[in-house]
Amino acid sequence: MNRPPEDNRLGRASAAPEVTVFYDRGRCRHYAECVRGLPEVFDVTRRPWIRADLADAQAVAEVVRRCPTGALHYHLLAAEPEAPIHPTSITPDSRGPLLVRGDLVLDTPEGPLRETRAALCACGRTQNQPFCDGACGVNVGASGGTRDQAETSRDIPQER
Repeated sequence: MNRPPEDNRLGRASAAPEVTVFYDRGRCRHYAECVRGLPEVFDVTRRPWIRADLADAQAVAEVVRRCPTGALHYHLLAAEPEAPIHPTSITPDSRGPLLVRGDLVLDTPEGPLRETRAALCACGRTQNQPFCDGACGVNVGASGGTRDQAETSRDIPQER
């Protein structure tokens, strides 16, 4: 499968015949939309924890689009890339980041990054500008939001 030039900035690739899923651990804030959406594909107890070959490619893409942080992306073999929503939406999470969706161009230390979803730092303490890295405590204790309350950063698989 041909990879777009910016895929190296999308994270670790998990390829299946019709879809490749990319995971950027540094951007994941553990909202668990993936785990709840397709637990057979996104299983944190298994290595590798992402198995895109275990579901229909379109279903995998639909669940990846639910990821509010942009930690997950996909590339479908026979389809256009994810289209941004219009107008852009910004939703503050009371425990941390600003959840942004739309046609985004983000200033990062590596240069501009085109994006459709991101969890941007709202506290100013992140070490992963402009993204939330959890310095605000977003992953500590009960979430009060859409995050899976049983999940903390120690429960999510680490890259090897």
